[in-house]
Amino acid sequence: MTNMVFTDFIFYVLAAILLFSALRVITARNPVQAALFLVLSFFTASGIWLLLQAEFLAIVLVLVYVGAVMVLFLFVVMMLDINIDKLREGFWGYLPMAGAIGALMAVEMVMILGNKYFVAAESVSHPAGYSDTAAIGKVMYTDYLLPFELASVVLLVAIVAAIALTLREKRESKSMNPSEQVIVQKKDRLRLVNMKSETEPEEDDKGSEKGEAS
Repeated sequence: MTNMVFTDFIFYVLAAILLFSALRVITARNPVQAALFLVLSFFTASGIWLLLQAEFLAIVLVLVYVGAVMVLFLFVVMMLDINIDKLREGFWGYLPMAGAIGALMAVEMVMILGNKYFVAAESVSHPAGYSDTAAIGKVMYTDYLLPFELASVVLLVAIVAAIALTLREKRESKSMNPSEQVIVQKKDRLRLVNMKSETEPEEDDKGSEKGEAS
């Protein structure tokens, strides 16, 4: 009973931090601060996943979103010179639409959480050698094999398209081909050219001597 009370206390603390950080994500004026609050939200959500004994999902949330996606967001935000004042022009004009969408999402969540089929799952005791990662992998590669393969194909197409757009040749591009640089030889880079001088030095010397003699 004491352990259950302590677990509930930890859950409510993490939930409060998650709600606060999520609210700061959309209310912070600085984009970097908003991204950092989003990182805090991901960490707090991973803590809630740990309370639900979903260690694999908690680790994936930290590694994928915090370690990769949020680093990319921060890199883009800090590299781009974003004019915050220009972005906030007409911000309050979208408030009615945003309020309607938020109210619709709240109604949907109440309908789902208030459903009689949505009940809290009882704690299940697992054997000693139970692995959460193995259980997820078994379900993913058996019952959800087709959706998993479709998602893999979509991600592969997105990666190939991003690489193709990046390597697209442009007229003003000064890119180099590494393979051509590796196989280059000395004769391809160094060329000796024999050129005749415009004035012969001997004739110039003779002409100057005649001028002095005269």
